[in-house]
Amino acid sequence: MTTQETAAPPGRGRPRDEKARVAILDSAAELLLERGLEKVSMDAIARQAGVSKATIYRWWPTKESLALDSVYRQWSATRPEPHQTGSVSEDLIALLGSWSKLATGRPYGRIIAALLSAAQSDPGFAQQYRAHFVDQRREPGRAILRHAIDTGQLPPGTDIELGLDLLYGPIYHRLLNGHALINEAFIRDVVTTVHAGLNAAA
Repeated sequence: MTTQETAAPPGRGRPRDEKARVAILDSAAELLLERGLEKVSMDAIARQAGVSKATIYRWWPTKESLALDSVYRQWSATRPEPHQTGSVSEDLIALLGSWSKLATGRPYGRIIAALLSAAQSDPGFAQQYRAHFVDQRREPGRAILRHAIDTGQLPPGTDIELGLDLLYGPIYHRLLNGHALINEAFIRDVVTTVHAGLNAAA
C-alpha cells in the first residue's frame, strides 16, 4: 500500500479490497505449496480466494509475480528478530537456523526453483526476485558481518558479499536439490567453516 493510499480517507471499497488482496495471497501460497507453480492456474487461485480473475490481474500481471509476493508474505510473517549475542558465529547460526527451519518446513524448494527459472528468462521479474528474496535475506546477514568487523571478530576489509554467498549458497543448494538435510548441525558447520575461511583470507 502506498503512502498516498494510506493518507487518503477510507472509501467504502477499501477494506474489501484489502481483504481480497490478502485472500488471494494466502490462497496462492496454499495452492503453490500443494501443487507447485506449474500446476496452479490463476483460475484456481481466483476460485479459492473467492474473487474474479480480473481482481487478481489488477495487482499481479503474471502468475510468477503473484507467487513471489505470496511466498514473501508467508516468510515475512515469521521473520526472525536480529540477534546480538556478542558472537558473530552464534548470531549467524540463529539467523540462518530460523530461516532454514521456515524454508524447509513446507515444500518451498520447488517454488523457489520455479521462480529462479522464470527469473532467468525475464529481466524485469529477475529484478523483483532479487529485491524480494535475495536482498531481503542478505541484509540481516550484512548487519551481522559489519558488526563482526567493527568488534574485531572479522578482519577489516572482509568481503561481506562473498561471505554472504558462502553462507547462503550451501543452504540454497540443499533446498533446491533436496539431496541432504538442512538441520542445526549443518547450519553450525557452514557458519564455522565460513567464519574460519574469512579470517584465514585476511
